[in-house]
Amino acid sequence: MTKYEWRKADKALYLPKAVPTPIQIPAMNYYTITGHGDPNEADFGARTGALYQAAYGIRMSPKSDVIPAGYYEYTVFPLEGLWTLDPADVRADGHFDKADLNYKIMLRQPDFVTPTIAAENLARVQAKKPNPLLAEVQFEKLTDGNCLQILHIGSYDDEPATFQQLADYAAEHQWERRTLAHKEIYLSDPRRTVATKRKTVLRWLMMPLKA
Repeated sequence: MTKYEWRKADKALYLPKAVPTPIQIPAMNYYTITGHGDPNEADFGARTGALYQAAYGIRMSPKSDVIPAGYYEYTVFPLEGLWTLDPADVRADGHFDKADLNYKIMLRQPDFVTPTIAAENLARVQAKKPNPLLAEVQFEKLTDGNCLQILHIGSYDDEPATFQQLADYAAEHQWERRTLAHKEIYLSDPRRTVATKRKTVLRWLMMPLKA
């Protein structure tokens, strides 16, 4: 089987244009971990590291003695984050402190990964290189469903202007958000990409307004 490349096979999911675009997102497998606080702090980096540790355990399994049934070559999927705030933490002017953020970050897993494969992989990874945060990593099947998304190019701090484009589109087409949480998919490594050139998919979970 040809190596599965998400940038080629899933362009609609991960490579939208820089304009609001409706899309239906199917159910997919993920390793996930939840957290709270500023993503610029060490705890977020540690939780991200635990996710990648789990994901690369699956990806590199052919080099171990256990190869999952149905395994095929693939590129590790990009990091995703579902972000939200408690209403009380949002000020009247709409601003907030990053320390108040709640998040679930996740890495999609190939279709051949079952709950059993995911659990066995976590146990092997923990035994090989112990990490207390691996105990918090979960395997879940999630779907964003009916969504509106857009490609944001630039600093994370400049996202509000791009979110406004989603808001304008939603108002024009009589859509409303199902939740105030929003999804971000990170296409650029912030350690290697200057802020002005970072690419991030911004996604709202939507539903049509009732007549």
